Amino acid sequence: MKLKNIATEEIAALKTGVDRKTASKYIEAGQLPSEMKKKRNWSTRSDCFEAVWPTLAEMLTNAPGLEAKTLLEWLIEQKDKTPPFHFGQLRTLQRRVRDWRALHGPEKSVIFPQHIMPGKQSQSDCTCMNSLRITIAGAAFPHLLFHWMLPYSRWETVSICYTESFASLTAGYTAAIWELGAVAPEHRTDNLTAATHSFGNGREFNKSWNDFLKHHGVKPSRNNPGESHENGSVEKSNDLIKKNIEQQLLLRGSRNFTSIDDYNIFLKIIMKQRNKSRQARLTEDLVYFLPLPKRRWEAVQTLSVTVGPASIISVLKGVYSVPARLIGYGLDVDIYPKHLNIRYGRKVIESIPRLPNDRGVAVNYRHIIGYLLRKPGAFAHYQYRECLFPRLAFRKAYDMLIEQSPARGHKDYLKVLHLAAIGSESDVTAALEILMESGDVPLPDAVKKLLDLPSNAHPAVRVTQPKLGDYDRLLSTFNQTTQGELHAIH
Repeated sequence: MKLKNIATEEIAALKTGVDRKTASKYIEAGQLPSEMKKKRNWSTRSDCFEAVWPTLAEMLTNAPGLEAKTLLEWLIEQKDKTPPFHFGQLRTLQRRVRDWRALHGPEKSVIFPQHIMPGKQSQSDCTCMNSLRITIAGAAFPHLLFHWMLPYSRWETVSICYTESFASLTAGYTAAIWELGAVAPEHRTDNLTAATHSFGNGREFNKSWNDFLKHHGVKPSRNNPGESHENGSVEKSNDLIKKNIEQQLLLRGSRNFTSIDDYNIFLKIIMKQRNKSRQARLTEDLVYFLPLPKRRWEAVQTLSVTVGPASIISVLKGVYSVPARLIGYGLDVDIYPKHLNIRYGRKVIESIPRLPNDRGVAVNYRHIIGYLLRKPGAFAHYQYRECLFPRLAFRKAYDMLIEQSPARGHKDYLKVLHLAAIGSESDVTAALEILMESGDVPLPDAVKKLLDLPSNAHPAVRVTQPKLGDYDRLLSTFNQTTQGELHAIH
């Protein structure tokens, strides 16, 4: 139309690359080509669900959660009452259901984005890590991550835990604030039982959780039950951090770690990388934060237990062994997030790793091996016998000893286990592996010979009388050498 003002219609059409008749049509209409395109408002094929749609619409009204696939399966089963249907029509029905929900479906929950202010609160949550298939020394490592973050700056940290218990919650929170070096004035959690309890139709904070946060000068906060989006910053970050860890595991080429400490270092490196770009906004957060308390609040739960005749104690839902001399005594157990301190009065007798999920059995063979040697017949049907195979080599050795001598194999094994108790477990393991690889039965004497343990008899010691003339000759040689060096210097 612009070119027509300086040239003929035919030349203008040629310059714009269209036919003269097409150009004439646009000029006469005074519209752009896109404005002249008519929208199609008719169907290109007949609607196969037209006859049954009133029935389907009524079903959706009564049960809005019904899916198109479920409705189609129902239609296929109604062969005598409806036209024949097949699964190739699923996409068509899905479009009909989608359109019905847009026009007649129930209202959906509205999420209202919030303006996040700096320095207001911190948030925490636990996320299960089992889907990442982490292993420690080749064994599966089921665990959770306690995830603590600041919604405004997105600064975050994690710590390994096994349950959403009060001890895990307080230990994770304490580790986070001491790593950060400051305390947010408010902390938000979800409605986990470690922090809240049922009260009427809602939930209230536990006294212990209130006392813990009061120690730090922090106000507790929680989302409404069933409304996890109210804790949305940390909930969304849970997914992001797991994806990040997954990517780093793929780069690493292995999901196995030599120890929990090794895995923890791996997590800390990831956290450092994620927080690197958040320092500017973190500075804004810290302006409003509180200083750390003068002392740490240790979330220690203390239980009083009595040692049973089997030299074991029950702590929460786990079973632990203690030295047999304590049978019948009352002990105090200080429960920490990752270990237990066994106390008699004020004296800590032992520190034992805490069982994951506070379930299972932790029997130390060193506590009872001396008594099993006196009563070897009790070993065969001992309730916690599997705990007396500290390594795979010990289990293989026991099987070989039983196969070689069913009558006294268990006695020989207990003697081998006693060698590990009074010496080095790793040395005994190495001796067992050497014997079994060579095809020899790992009898106690053979293991002892490899360990080169001293016998009960005192070794014969012979001391020869030195000859004083040897010292005279040695001193004479030394004096001659020294005089020669002094003469060379002069």
